[in-house]
Amino acid sequence: MGRSGLVHHEFDPQSPLFANEAVGWFGELTGRHPAFVLAVWAPSFAAFTVVLYCGGAQGARAYVSRLGLWRCPAGWAGFLLLGIPLIFVAGAAAKGTLLAGSLPFDTLGAALGAMVFMLFLGPVEEFGWRGVALPILQRHMAPLWAGLIIGVTWGLWHLPAFYLSGTVQSGWGYAPFFLGNVCLSVIGTPLFNASRGSILLPALFHYQVNNPLWPDAQPYDIYFFVVVVVLIVWINRRTMPTREGAITEVMAPTNRMRGYP
Repeated sequence: MGRSGLVHHEFDPQSPLFANEAVGWFGELTGRHPAFVLAVWAPSFAAFTVVLYCGGAQGARAYVSRLGLWRCPAGWAGFLLLGIPLIFVAGAAAKGTLLAGSLPFDTLGAALGAMVFMLFLGPVEEFGWRGVALPILQRHMAPLWAGLIIGVTWGLWHLPAFYLSGTVQSGWGYAPFFLGNVCLSVIGTPLFNASRGSILLPALFHYQVNNPLWPDAQPYDIYFFVVVVVLIVWINRRTMPTREGAITEVMAPTNRMRGYP
């Protein structure tokens, strides 16, 4: 999960739970510590375990082939490439920090390094959340409810990081983070279905809300994302409450391996 409503929120962790034990086991934990990165990737490890167990190597190839599903309606492409940055810009403008703050990085190399690192951190989670969990849930319920359940689970899954000193989450407020997870999950659900089960586009969505170049907009970015959720649910009001048209396949069938549709 990314920056939405998360960055620089006041939080006072008095003697964070498990902090001393974690430092003793792993050393000082940071967002770049291997143990932290592996924990972030846990949903993907679980997803690949399930896929390999149920489908073997052939199933895993079909599953990974969903990275090749890149097409989506123009409105979604515009939202991914322009809408998300505009949300952070608008949020920073509402906060009054758009022009007042300093640039997030001192050098171009530092900026590129952070962007590459974030490309392989949070977005990899999508193999689990939208790669496996969402299509399976949509076999049993409407996309709206599936998105809400994943959002709540997504938020709760991140909770331990808020009680480990040394991680970036220890300085964030959990309530905005949790609400941000739910909002982003609901937004990502119709994107997933519109892309016919793509893993690539939800990963790009995840990356965009994690993008370290966007300005600090907390908490106003959350307000904008809530508005976006309402608009997207309304626009997709015929499909969000029903399972009709929902993508339920984890291992893409042969006729979808070449792309969309």
